[in-house]
Amino acid sequence: MTRYMIRRTLGALVVMWAVATLVFFMLRIVPGDPIAAMLFDAGDAGAVEALRHKLGLDQPIYVQYVKWFWNMAQGDLGASIYGSRVPVTQLIAEALPRTLSLAGLAFVLAVVIAVPAGLIAATKRNTVADHAVTFGAFLGLSMPDFWVGILLIIVFAANLQWLPAIGYVPLKEGFWPWLSHLILPSIAVGTAFSAIIARMIRSSMLEVLKTDYMRVARAKGLTRAMLILRHAFPNALIPVVTVMGIAFALLMAGAVVVENVFAIKGLGRLLIQGILNRDYPVVQGAILVVSAIFVFSNLLVDLLYTVIDPRIRYDT
Repeated sequence: MTRYMIRRTLGALVVMWAVATLVFFMLRIVPGDPIAAMLFDAGDAGAVEALRHKLGLDQPIYVQYVKWFWNMAQGDLGASIYGSRVPVTQLIAEALPRTLSLAGLAFVLAVVIAVPAGLIAATKRNTVADHAVTFGAFLGLSMPDFWVGILLIIVFAANLQWLPAIGYVPLKEGFWPWLSHLILPSIAVGTAFSAIIARMIRSSMLEVLKTDYMRVARAKGLTRAMLILRHAFPNALIPVVTVMGIAFALLMAGAVVVENVFAIKGLGRLLIQGILNRDYPVVQGAILVVSAIFVFSNLLVDLLYTVIDPRIRYDT
């Protein structure tokens, strides 16, 4: 297990380096000039060159890359080149908890809905309940998250006035203010995720229920609850957990659009603003964090396999 963890961690670092390097060069290849964005195309040639020199953007691209990589290896992601030169780590530290709160709550809500829905659909196959879950899953997958967010704002914030429409309140200012500002965006982000998990649980459970050992368990006279919860569901979890790990990372991507709909200054909004401003350090830092979440989510899923099924071992 230790050797496996070391190998996977090193592999994760290589993947993050490759992603960050690709983003570094792509940002400098695509059309657009960050200096022009900062000066709104109004600066004279002297001011443009002076600012370019100050930010180090007049150096050869390989020199910029070596400096960036050396600083990144030491934990320094640079400073925003737009505005007040705030360190990127500070911007990410302010934005990341908001995005993680949104994605985490969306994950919890989706799982709470999807698990019982998927179990009901699998155990009551071809009944009204199964058709209802299947229809709801297809509906959830078909609706864009930003459209769901706008619809929720219109119904629950504007008309009913039950929940706030926009903004974010830190948890330290109170549990209910924090939760109330995240309920609507979490539902918007988690709707499609819930549909995916429900469909996956249904499919995996149907496969398990047809196995020989489930027939033997039924022949032994075990109760229905024991059959489903003790034998079928644990054995159906491995493909479901795989999808959950990937989908949780994708929730971060879904939060990019939803954060803008609900005016939450999270990582997604920071990334979009950085792209619009051509703010290289901000975009590079934000994508590096997102790639780290993707990579280590998959690593966590691999470790959960050994918890779900003790027969799985990572000895090499």
